[in-house]
Parts: sequence; structure tokens; C-alpha cells
Amino acid sequence: MSPTTRTLAATAAVGGLLALTACTAGATASSPSGDAHDASVTIGLTGEPVNFDLTTTAGSAIPQVLMNNVYEGLVALDQDGELQPKLAESWTVSDDGTTYDFVLEEGVTFANGEEFTADDVKFSLERIATDWAINQGKMALLDHVEVVSPTEARVVLSKPSNIWLYDMAGTVGLMFDASGIGDLANTPVGTGPYTVTERVTGDHISLAAREDYWGEAPAITDVDLRYFADVVASTNALRAGDVDMLYNMQAPDLIPQFEADDELQVIQGSSNGEILLSMNNKVAPFDDVRVRQAIAYALDRQAIMDAAWAGYGESIGAMVPPTDPYYEDLNDLYPYDPEKAQDLLAEAGVEDLEITFDVPTRPYATAVSEVVVSQLAEVGVTATIASDEFPAVWLDKVFTKHDYQMSVILAVEARDLLATFNNPDYYIGYDNSEIAPIVAAADAGSEEEWVDGMKEVAEITATDVASLPLFLFPNIVVADAQLDGIAGNAVTESLVLSGLRWD
Repeated sequence: MSPTTRTLAATAAVGGLLALTACTAGATASSPSGDAHDASVTIGLTGEPVNFDLTTTAGSAIPQVLMNNVYEGLVALDQDGELQPKLAESWTVSDDGTTYDFVLEEGVTFANGEEFTADDVKFSLERIATDWAINQGKMALLDHVEVVSPTEARVVLSKPSNIWLYDMAGTVGLMFDASGIGDLANTPVGTGPYTVTERVTGDHISLAAREDYWGEAPAITDVDLRYFADVVASTNALRAGDVDMLYNMQAPDLIPQFEADDELQVIQGSSNGEILLSMNNKVAPFDDVRVRQAIAYALDRQAIMDAAWAGYGESIGAMVPPTDPYYEDLNDLYPYDPEKAQDLLAEAGVEDLEITFDVPTRPYATAVSEVVVSQLAEVGVTATIASDEFPAVWLDKVFTKHDYQMSVILAVEARDLLATFNNPDYYIGYDNSEIAPIVAAADAGSEEEWVDGMKEVAEITATDVASLPLFLFPNIVVADAQLDGIAGNAVTESLVLSGLRWD
């Protein structure tokens, strides 16, 4: 950590909901460039993981900590979202697109000392079909894995796929050791540059760099991830020097103040995260497409972004960010039109509609929900907020049990259009019978056919308002000015730590 003297002498608000009281925090201390701070960093976050088992527990909090830090995959995404080699130094694909031959890095070991070989590739990938509770569909095309040699693994798919290798850069592609899965919830064992050394629930998770890491040793050897329940506590901790960086900072109204502070740096990166107004397609009133469309017309999404997140973010008309190859600007599908919304509600026979709005206890969700409730009231829809503790309550009630009508969540997984809408048993409950054959043909086709097919899927789901993306979430990072190597763009759920260093 690097405490410095900083004064908080202004009040600020986020969406009119949060205020910081003028105060003075911190004490004079040396900068982090001193030897005592060269190898340690403290990072402030929200959304603490409920455990470390990403094979059975949904949500982004677990891979934020573990992916690329504790666990690694054969491939990874760089800051531009491009596939790069990781545990596989190279690979080739057969002419028919069904067979991938991976050449593995040599000298790689797991944190428990076991050697990483092709047997681990076979174990990790084939295990998904039987032992994973989530994301099994992403490995549905896997036929089998052949161990050609200790450093060569052949992965055979049942049919060609344009998306499979990209999915391998996410959680389903992470490699496990058969002897290291006995207590995944508490003791993750991977090939990555860090190990988890301590977890204090409700406070922090500590990681330490491995001395026997196979790749380039990280400059930061000790990382503390501190979790804060609210924006006030996290920003005060930054001002006091108790944390060195706030990642995915949740107080956009404070950005001008932080930018004016010479001891801080502000990075406004891109993200794959969509603020999604989730509507349960399987329950009334949202089983009627007219009601979902009415909600889309009733909401001024630019005004929501301006009021709730100080205008930071980007308007999108479908669950596809501009960085995806099949992005199209669909913002004009549902322009703000309260009269049209009222007409559709009347046509559906649900005037004076009352709904329950399950809102997770996250700053963005709280800020957005208040604006949404206000705008819906203007078209005769009464949305009553039910506050769900996140992650435990929201994941159980909304994501697992589907016991909700409407909710709002930051969906951060890369290329998550199909994960969200191509499975009728997913918590959204969207009937995918129209898009499923389009998806199948596109995935097995040429790259051009894949892009065209996915554009069609994006337009269908957006027209149906399967759920409504309100805006693309920015990745705002505020950090000590002397901290370098910050991955500003959130291309996956992972917060990559290995590039951090003190200047």
C-alpha cells in the first residue's frame, strides 16, 4: 500500500443516491516507489465471491480473482480481445474444422508441484460434461481428447465451430490437476503466477506470487483484494491510501475530482459488460412480447446512463458490444416513445401494471433501478424494488431459481449473446426455437456465415426484447499515479494482476 495525504473536501453523488461527507483522511507517508512497497499492491473491489469453485458457482466474482492469476487455459485473450497462446505454445486446425492439435508449453507445473501435461488437458475438458454445474453447453461439441504425447493434446469436436476456441479463452478452458480438485471452493490449484494465501470473508483475499511459476515472474509478489460494501467506503479508502487502486470504480460522478488529483490516475477502459434489464420471459407479464416491447419504448436509455452513471458508458441496441465482429447499431429499434409504450400495454391488456423489480445490492444496479422505476411510472407501470443481497441472495433467487419478474445485472462475460438467449432454461427463459437453427448453421459455417448469422440472431433477440441492454458499462480504474501495467480494458471477467508494477 502507499498511503499519502489527501483531502476529501467536496460532496458528490451517484445517481442522486450516494453522498460523501467532507472529511480529511490519511497521513503523511512515503510513496510506493520505496522498497517497502515495490512488491505489494492493494486493490479495492465490490462483489466478493461466495467461494472459489467456478465450476459450480455462477457470477463474475470468482473468475475476476482466479482466471489468468491462479488458473490458466491453453489460450487467452489480449487487451484487444484477440486470441493468444498461453499453456499451448501453438495449435493447428484440421481442414474440416473439427480437430485441434495443441503443442503445450514444457516445464509447466501446478501450484501443488504436479507437472502439467496433455493428460490434464484431457481431464479438464472432458470433466466439464459430468462435473460442472454451469457452462456445460460451451463444451457440448467436444467429442473426445487424445493424449498424443505429454506435450501434445488432440481435441476432437463433433462438428466444426467458429466459437469453440474463443470459448476456450474463458472459464471452460481453464486447466485443472486431477489431484488438486478436492476442495475447489476453498483451495484452488492452478498453473498461474499466483496462489491464494488467505481469505477473510467480508474483507479481503490475499494472493502471493509463485516462485516456481513457469512464465515471466510478476513484479508484484503480494496482492490484497479488499472488498467494500459501498462506494463511500471504497473511495474513502483510496483517498486515505488504504488501497492503491479501485478497479471498475463505481462512483462516476467523482471522476473529475480524481482527474484533478496529481497523485492519482484515471483510466477509462472499454468492457464487454452490458447493463441488462432482465425480464423473465417465462412468467407474466413478460411472457407477452408486447409487454417487453412496451418496456423498451418506455425507457430513455441515454437519460438512464446520464442520470445513473454520469453519462459514462455507450448506448447499445443489442447484447453485442462494438468490439464483436457481428456488431450492428440497433439503437433505433426502440426509440424512447412513452405513447407507443402505453398503446402496447393497452393492447396486451395490462394497463396499470404492477411488477416486482429484484435489484442486486451493487452500486450500478441501485443507481439504474431508481431511474428505471421513475420512467416506468410515467407510462403507468408500478415497479416495486426488492433489494437482493449480491451475490448470495440474487444468485440463488434470480439466477438459480428464476423466482423473479424483472431484474438488472451487469453481464460481463465476453460474447454472451448466445449464453443469455440460446438456452430456454437460462434464467432469462427466452424461447430460442427461432434462433437455434440459425446459430447452429452459423457456427458450423464459414467465418462470413458466422458473422452474418450472428447479426441475424442479434436483431431477432433485440426485436423480441428478450431482455433489454440499457448501456455498455465502462471500465473505470482509479489508481496511484505510480502504479503501472494496469489492464484498463475488461475483455473478460478476469482482473489480470501479472502486469502490475510500481514505477
